[in-house]
Amino acid sequence: MTGGKPEDIGTDRQRRSVSPYRAGFNCVCPACAGAPLFNNLLEVKASCPACGFDLSEADPGDGAQVFVIFVIGALSALLGILLYAFFGMPLWLLALLLGLFVLVGSIWMLRIFKATLIALQFMHEAQEGRLVEKDRSDD
Repeated sequence: MTGGKPEDIGTDRQRRSVSPYRAGFNCVCPACAGAPLFNNLLEVKASCPACGFDLSEADPGDGAQVFVIFVIGALSALLGILLYAFFGMPLWLLALLLGLFVLVGSIWMLRIFKATLIALQFMHEAQEGRLVEKDRSDD
């Protein structure tokens, strides 16, 4: 948080009163938690219809996908081994169940992880890195 007038600081604290983890899990606006974050399954809205917060700059990058790949991959491998070893499930049924698990679980987790990363960017005021020219008058 940068300096400013005292009344601006109070407004800034109020805007940041939403927990980024709660906003991420519920897939709602990180500024007000009053409206859904996504237009459809994974497309982030341009702005919040409730508070007007600009979401067009929000970019979680590939971080959410990497987490989802690791988590769903480990869970599906463990689940596959358990189902095959303890229940003797036929391989075709195992492939069908694990395929559904991976599809549904990936979409569900991707929404949550993407929303959480956007909320954390908002909370920490993350921006694209910029180069600052060094003053060379001292040389």
